[in-house]
Amino acid sequence: MRGSELHLLERLSRRKVPPAEVVTFELARQLAALSYRLGRQIGVLINRRGTVLQVIVGDSGGILIPSLEDHPLGRKALRGLRLVHTHLKDKNLTRDDLTDLALLRLDLIAAIGVREEGQPGAVQLAHLLPQREDRKKIEIMDFPDIGRLAGGLRFDFGEFVSALESEMERQRLFVFDQADKRERAILISVSTRPKYELEESMEELKELGHSSGIAVLGTVIQRLKEINPKYLMGEGKIKDLVIDALDKGATLLVFDQDLGPSQIKSITGLTELKVIDRSQLILDIFAKRAGSREGKVQVELAQLKYLLPRLTGKGTAMSRLMGGIGGRGPGESKLEVDRRRVRDRIHFLERQLKALSLARKQRKHRRVEKGLPIVSIVGYTNAGKSTLLNTLTRSSTAVEDRMFATLDTASRRIRFPRERELIITDTVGFIRDLPKDLMTAFKATLEELEDAALLLHLVDASNPRFQQHIDSVLKILEDLDLSGKPRILVFNKADRIPAEEASALKTRYGAIMISAREPSTLGPLLESLERTVWEEHAGNVV
Repeated sequence: MRGSELHLLERLSRRKVPPAEVVTFELARQLAALSYRLGRQIGVLINRRGTVLQVIVGDSGGILIPSLEDHPLGRKALRGLRLVHTHLKDKNLTRDDLTDLALLRLDLIAAIGVREEGQPGAVQLAHLLPQREDRKKIEIMDFPDIGRLAGGLRFDFGEFVSALESEMERQRLFVFDQADKRERAILISVSTRPKYELEESMEELKELGHSSGIAVLGTVIQRLKEINPKYLMGEGKIKDLVIDALDKGATLLVFDQDLGPSQIKSITGLTELKVIDRSQLILDIFAKRAGSREGKVQVELAQLKYLLPRLTGKGTAMSRLMGGIGGRGPGESKLEVDRRRVRDRIHFLERQLKALSLARKQRKHRRVEKGLPIVSIVGYTNAGKSTLLNTLTRSSTAVEDRMFATLDTASRRIRFPRERELIITDTVGFIRDLPKDLMTAFKATLEELEDAALLLHLVDASNPRFQQHIDSVLKILEDLDLSGKPRILVFNKADRIPAEEASALKTRYGAIMISAREPSTLGPLLESLERTVWEEHAGNVV
């Protein structure tokens, strides 16, 4: 590019556009002349104050919009930037132009045709429309020449964009309270599994979202014959999904399937929305709920092991997570450091966890010396384990109707007649496909189950997916080499299902039926506990 052309580009960057105008006649003329001279598309990004922020030089077929991270979208419906660029041979806006408009949430995009001898020709504008089911999403307007647009006489841009954004914000209010500062998420499931399995898994993802404090704006389920290794789904489909999420005011995409490092990089390359997967959501819940020193160490260790292979390049995908869903908790201040420092931190935490495990073994030894048998309550998350512990022991362990309300092991004593005592412990809830790094980190805590004379397997009878919950718990016990441990199957929340259904479940599974909130229903359970611990399995008592 010659010096004179560079000088023209520099002059473009110093242009100002009055608030009422999309583009001035003089700026349009200079863009067209330079575009004709170079045989390339030329574009300018202009903010609402009329300042030209960037000049973009493309090729004959298009331009590449640079990163707009210095001008973040935030929670507004539009970004506050417009793109005005040339099209050689008077061509209209392309599909790529309209996709950029929607993905980048530009105020407006304009294409100025270039006529012979570098004169500006017809102008085509496009802008987004407020979201409504019964109308198109983009409006295109044609002006036969620049004179019909320049000067703001026929089209006052300042008034137009202000009214447009206000209407878009009003439309969002119908589906979401703008005063609510929670993350707004679209939940996505893409798999080759049967649709009913995807629907069941999506229901659980909704519960996880609720537990993490997410406002769920919508769900997307797509069953495919083959998974796209780059985006999970096709590129066109993922772009449509992102555009729809932006239309709804989402700030977060949550995938039910675990995303590999390259998939996270590819998807975040399409959007400024935060992108996390199911494992990261679970890690986020654990980070928020961990209370004990050991719990916090375990969570941070799991976070760093999960994020280490994903800290590539500039780490923009990870940097978007800081201080919010997917990036909070004990490790949040350490997640953007380089890989070497992350590895050093992991080794340090592993040493800490080993020391804490040694202290726990010493406490275990003291319990063994006292000869008190241990009963551990296990079960799927939100089955009611903490409620049962509180009712049995008249204690006040924290209880919430949400997944993973309890992360730290709690132990209490129960006294039976004939001066018999046992220790009953509450454990972290199990879940389907528990993240591998989290399972590894919490194995130390779950080692407590090895000391138990008996496991109380608690099941939420009111959950329609209780059979899958039972299977998941049994699978985890098998992975921990605890499948041979004596167990009592207990169905909880009997007050939430019809009496006939409760009776049928009790008979079918040979289980005990209770309502953990009602002490009057716990008699059969206490009798079974005493009989199993001191009579049937007396030789196994620790």
